[in-house]
Amino acid sequence: MMRDAASRPDAARAFESWTRRAFGYGLALLVFAVDRGIKALLLGPVGLDRTDSIRLLPIFNLRFTQNFGVSLGMFTATSTETRLILLAVTGAIALGVAIWMLREKRQWDIVGLAMVLGGALGNIYDRSVHGFVIDYADLHIGEWRPFLIFNLADAAITLGVLILLARSLLSGEKPANDGKSTPTETH
Repeated sequence: MMRDAASRPDAARAFESWTRRAFGYGLALLVFAVDRGIKALLLGPVGLDRTDSIRLLPIFNLRFTQNFGVSLGMFTATSTETRLILLAVTGAIALGVAIWMLREKRQWDIVGLAMVLGGALGNIYDRSVHGFVIDYADLHIGEWRPFLIFNLADAAITLGVLILLARSLLSGEKPANDGKSTPTETH
């Protein structure tokens, strides 16, 4: 009986840890599914790939763009080989994020990682199926565009990175003393 009572806190912590991670992977899948759904809607019934642009707001249009590179159009994949290399590199990064989520304990960090993972999976899917990433969100003020044309996956990745940066900068956690350094003595 004593053993059951003593093991409950560990079991409760393990369950809580598992549910946080399950939530994170579920959020990543939700981001991926919404990204896929929006792109299917825009390329299917809306026919965005067959029109110049669709104005939704004075500062926001839908405009079909094929992005053969990564962030800001860098590392453009112009051949099958470079596309496969780009797929392998982004796949390895996504795998690293998925593993990081397994090890992470803090809920907001898991949320940030889930946003990055879901967005990465959406763009990896595009690149593997179409050979390019489908971008469509055109935010502008007149002719000035503060961003390149992007998609929901890109926005999720950006939001996830901002969450991770904010958590890193704002957390008051200090690294543990490893026992190798000693405080300076004063005489």
